[in-house]
Formats: sequence, C-alpha cells, structure tokens
Amino acid sequence: MTEPGKSRIAIVGGGAAGMMAGIVAARRGADVTVIERLNRVGKKLLATGNGRCNMTNTNLSIDRYHGGNPQFAFDALDQFNVRRTLSFFEELGIEPNIEQDGKVYPASGQAASVLDVLRYEMEQLGVKVICNMRINRIERKRRGFHCLCANNDEYPADSVIIAAGGKSSPNLGSNGSGLKIAERLGHTVKTPFPALVQIRLDAPYLKQLSGVRIQGRAESQIDGEVRGSETGELLFTEYGISGIPAIQLSRTISEYAKTKRKLSLHLDLFPDSTIQETADRITRRIGFNPQKPLEMCFVGLLHKRLIAVILREAGIENIHSACGNLTQQAIRRIAAQMKDWSLRCTGVQSWMFSQVTAGGVCVDEVDSRTMESKIVPGIYFAGEILDIDGDCGGYNLQWAWSSGYVAGVHAAN
Repeated sequence: MTEPGKSRIAIVGGGAAGMMAGIVAARRGADVTVIERLNRVGKKLLATGNGRCNMTNTNLSIDRYHGGNPQFAFDALDQFNVRRTLSFFEELGIEPNIEQDGKVYPASGQAASVLDVLRYEMEQLGVKVICNMRINRIERKRRGFHCLCANNDEYPADSVIIAAGGKSSPNLGSNGSGLKIAERLGHTVKTPFPALVQIRLDAPYLKQLSGVRIQGRAESQIDGEVRGSETGELLFTEYGISGIPAIQLSRTISEYAKTKRKLSLHLDLFPDSTIQETADRITRRIGFNPQKPLEMCFVGLLHKRLIAVILREAGIENIHSACGNLTQQAIRRIAAQMKDWSLRCTGVQSWMFSQVTAGGVCVDEVDSRTMESKIVPGIYFAGEILDIDGDCGGYNLQWAWSSGYVAGVHAAN
C-alpha cells in the first residue's frame, strides 16, 4: 500500500533514463514502481561503450544532438549537466575516468559497475522493480492512470514516466512498444529509423576487403551534397563499412535509405595531403625502383589488400606491369582515387545492430522544462523514446540521465 500523501509513479522501462527517473522521484518522496519488459533492468546499459559504459562527454554541446527540434534538449541538459552527472555518480561510488576526447568511463572500466550502483540505490530507496512485464497501454482514469499489462495485471499511478526506449537493439529491451503506447495516448510519433549503425555499401570487392582497417576521413553525401565528415579508423566488412567515423555518419544515410536519392560515402586515405602531394609521393616511390611491379610499389603505403582495388578503381588494369611505366596522368588518377574514393551506399544495418533510435515522440508535444506531455498531463517522457538522438561518444547516455532526472523531479512534484 502507498503511504498517505505519497505520489505514486509508474515508470515504463528500466533502462538508463527509467532508472535515473526512479531514483530522483524516490528521493523526493514518491512511491515508485519500475516496470521492465525483460528479465532484468539495464541490459542495454551493459552494452554501452563496448562494455565500458561511456557515461557522458565533457565536450557536451547542443549541436551534438539531432531530431526535428534538437534545441528541445537544451533545457534538460542544462538542468542536469555533465558536472551534476559526474557528482551524482561519484556519490554512488563511480570514479570517473575522463579520456582525452572528453569521453567519460567508470574507472573500473566496467559498465556493470554503473548498473550495480544504480540498482543498489533503487533498492535502498525502496523503488519496486517488476521485470518480465509488458505494458500494452496506459488508460487515464478519473484519478491518475492505470498501466495495463499483457497478462491483464494493472498498475495504478498518479503519474507515469514512459522511458521505454525506441527500436534499437530490441534484444536489449527497446522494441518500439513505448512508441505505440505514446500513439494510443494521442501523441505524434516521427517515423523512427536506426542511427549509430554500420553502413551498407554496393561494391564488388567487399568480400576481398573484409577485415581491412584504415585510418582516413569519411564524408557522407546525398545527391552530391556533403552532409557530414568524420576522421578516424574505418573497418571494411562483407556488407559495407564500420568504425566510429562511419557510425557517426550513418544517421543521414539511414534517414534517406528508402528514398530515391543518391547516397554515397567518400573516403580520403590521406586527409593531411593534397592530390598533388599524394601524386608526388607516388612518383618518389616509383623513382626508388621503376622496375617494381605496380602491386609491390604500393606495399608499405597502403594495406596490401587495398592496392589492387585502388589501382583498378583508378583505371589501372595491369597491376603486374612495372611501376615506371605509369604516366604522370595515371599517377594523378591514382592519387585522386586515394583522396576521393566514392562508394555507393544502399542503407544501413538493421535495428539489431543500431545503438540508438532517430525519430520518436514529437517533442513539440512535450514540455522541455518538465518532460511532461502537453496532450495528457501526468504523462512524462524520458530518454530515447523522444525525437532526440545524439552523436556517438556518451551524448545519448547524457540525454538519458538528463531527461530522466527532469522527468523524475517533476513527476514527483
């Protein structure tokens, strides 16, 4: 039974945002119940940062966020910023390890540490956690709400925080069910699509290059217009390309994947050099031994499995001929190919492989200062379910912490 005077809050979804909301609301005296579809809370949190949990990023700025109205995120990120996030977790026992690029991990190097302290704090505060329970819909009653489950159980509440995630990594909890609940309540849902996911390419040599890692710059283009550029390590796969630069650029490719627009990825293997400087480099290599076969001339400059592909893409068919036979025009073509290797994109990998959902509940229907629905007062949203998604590097978890905090505070009040 709920103590007289205590606000009853039901939280749909036991991920990062849901747990944060539960802790914050319970600290303010609310009677909190977290309802999770899987057999335990926080499964997706364990997979973040390759199992290390990239908790946040000290280089936080609003331009790291996307959606129909990215500015919506500003209020929550301001109320519960990086400094407050680090203090919150330090009080729970998490020592932060801040890396050079601003990424913050627990000093233990284990995502499990973050989940453990969150679960422990919920337990200490008396937050009830119900797992293996799927909420089908939320009904508004004369007083409050009823969360109706698949097994016909009902959970009454004065207010409800929907933190059920989007559709990414359905095996870790998010399967789009929260979006359906929001729609039944009258909210508009912007069509979701996978973000922070590997890119699929159309090229005959992908199997040959599978496993090859390169350092370079990647640029996404839609109908020849540059939409983004990232530098770092890229990994070729049998289906296309992975690595942080590709994953960062995947949002645009994913958004336009089902249109008739021309989608392409352009790789620059030597981003610190011009085409002419790259051509001069090749000429100098040829000068050392003009009798070397072309395929040997580039060993030590390019990954061995890249050489034949680059030469053929540059229009050089006989890769066994002596490198000294190359004309200056051919050398420049090879240099240009290394500087702008165009690859046709066919889309991205499935929801199972995406780290975050783009799209979701339209933020114009939610109060940015409280996370409360403008359509159904008493309903709050937090985390990935909203039409806000961040770049790779801790920005999505910071959004989960911030929006969860704000929802928890105002639902309890």
